[in-house]
Amino acid sequence: MVHPINIDVPSFEAFLERWLIHQERYLRDLLGLMERNSRSEDEEYEVRCKGLIEQVMGHYKQYFEAKARVVEENVFLVLVPTWFSSFERAYLWIGGFRPGLLFRLVKNNVLDLTEEQSLRINRLMEEIKEEEKELTHEFDRAQEVVASPPMVELVRRLGRLRNGAERNMESALDRLKLSLETLVECADFLRMKTGIMLVEILKPAQAVRLLAAVAQLQLRLRRWGMQRDGLNRMHNAIFSDIETRPV
Repeated sequence: MVHPINIDVPSFEAFLERWLIHQERYLRDLLGLMERNSRSEDEEYEVRCKGLIEQVMGHYKQYFEAKARVVEENVFLVLVPTWFSSFERAYLWIGGFRPGLLFRLVKNNVLDLTEEQSLRINRLMEEIKEEEKELTHEFDRAQEVVASPPMVELVRRLGRLRNGAERNMESALDRLKLSLETLVECADFLRMKTGIMLVEILKPAQAVRLLAAVAQLQLRLRRWGMQRDGLNRMHNAIFSDIETRPV
């Protein structure tokens, strides 16, 4: 079930935790459908697959709608999200997963593609690869602007600028923010577009396997990342305690 969205930046982390709980439930449903009907090709099984696929895709749509609101509030936070572990952040591309990752998951989990499906997926993969490359190029250019000495100096001087100088700086930062917002929006659109088009190419039973693989990977990365960050915090606390003890 897709729930109404009412979210701002401070509440996004809580939203994500709730969203992930639903994601785990959907994964159980996907795996259960695969297990109970792995050899079934009847009409009832196809209807059940289509119904679950629609729910899962709606669940992702809800995530991207909520994320879009955060992008409007603070795009810089979306690019370096505090709600993800350091391990998860290492895999991010313009605020999310690379669309090309879905093609690898198809290759590893959908082994019964027809020749026509393979051709359509390969054509789509080349198209998405080119769009990824263009966005990566634009994002790299934006990052160079952020890290450039003039921009760093402008940010450093923000509190001391007055009148026209302050307005000029704010205008420059606004333009940069708008550029980054557009890039994240385009990247999210490409992610959703890739998923929707792959689901359209695949048969319902195949799409169920793909969606299960996506959810498994996402939840596994999060579990590993949270565990690793927890261990790092524990080690830091131990060493900090040792260093502060009197000799």
